[in-house]
Amino acid sequence: MGIRETKVESLGELIDQVTPEKPDPKTGRRRDSCVYHGSADVARSLLTSLDRLGGVKPAHTKTGLEEHILRNFARYSRPYLQHATNEWELLVEAQHHGVPTRLLDWSYSPLVAAHFATLGDVRADRAIWRLDWKRVHRKFGFPELALLIDDLNRLVGKDGKFTPWRLIDEGTHVKPFACMIEPPTLDARISAQAATFTLCSDTTRSLDEFLADHGLADALSMFVIPERATTYVRDQLDLVGMDERRLFPDLDGVAEEMRRYYS
Repeated sequence: MGIRETKVESLGELIDQVTPEKPDPKTGRRRDSCVYHGSADVARSLLTSLDRLGGVKPAHTKTGLEEHILRNFARYSRPYLQHATNEWELLVEAQHHGVPTRLLDWSYSPLVAAHFATLGDVRADRAIWRLDWKRVHRKFGFPELALLIDDLNRLVGKDGKFTPWRLIDEGTHVKPFACMIEPPTLDARISAQAATFTLCSDTTRSLDEFLADHGLADALSMFVIPERATTYVRDQLDLVGMDERRLFPDLDGVAEEMRRYYS
């Protein structure tokens, strides 16, 4: 069974789709617990920046360089790192600054995902992926909690310290898993974007293929913004303040908003 796709042509339709019909029996609130990933790419695959290294036709061609990339980032970034204190935080910092990694960006906010989905002038439909990460955790024996970095040692590295280096070294020999990890708030961007990441043991397949192979295709769904509605949704996002200046609260964010808004 393929991934369920739902067409949305406005922010109102998107919000209606993600709002639970009934309140949660425990909290009494209508709050969605899924996470979202926005893509302006026409490809219907969830590819990490590491998957895309070297191109996507085919993808995954340079995933063998992962260790070299991370080691060199660790080597050259040291004078500029103020927060990373362990190997996992180093991986988060690398992802955060655009280094190709196996992490995939998600947000608790569908509007943040819509922002990233509607950037650029690609003449194509845009995609907002939705992941039921609790279902993924149940499948792989993790608690229905967003994992902190310290949890990885306890839950995955049961026979010793678990680090990105070990995950890379073991490769396909590691027990397959996918999970969601909540990064520490290393800077204001992570907080502003309600950011979180998925971590997968497998770098030979896209995340959607990996989940499908483990009976989790229904943990993913997709909202499709048709090409004709992209500008309309983008304008709505600007009206509600979902823009670079808020999501990247620094001078780079201000400058990027000026470039896009007045182009």
